[in-house]
Amino acid sequence: MKKAEGALLTISELAGELGLPQHILRYWETRFPQLRPLQRSGNRRYYRPADVALARRIHDLLNVEGFTVKGAQKMLVDGNGTSVPDTPAQPADDVLSQLQAIRSTLARAIGE
Repeated sequence: MKKAEGALLTISELAGELGLPQHILRYWETRFPQLRPLQRSGNRRYYRPADVALARRIHDLLNVEGFTVKGAQKMLVDGNGTSVPDTPAQPADDVLSQLQAIRSTLARAIGE
């Protein structure tokens, strides 16, 4: 059964969604002060939509982009968790020659 958008998720539901063991989420709570789920009786954790989005971003930083915990903490504090992809800068001459080739191809296609 799928929950409604914006519903609170339990730790097991969020862990299942991210494909992680529950203890990893508990560890993240100790390392990322922004991640604070609601805790009810018996220390049951309920993740609000903002917590879910943050957990997804932490997962992305650590497991997809390859940041360390310390690097991910810094990204979340300094850069709001957004990163610029590392693309090598192309020399201007190379870009210019590619654009000129595209222009000539388009000119031939439209019959100029």
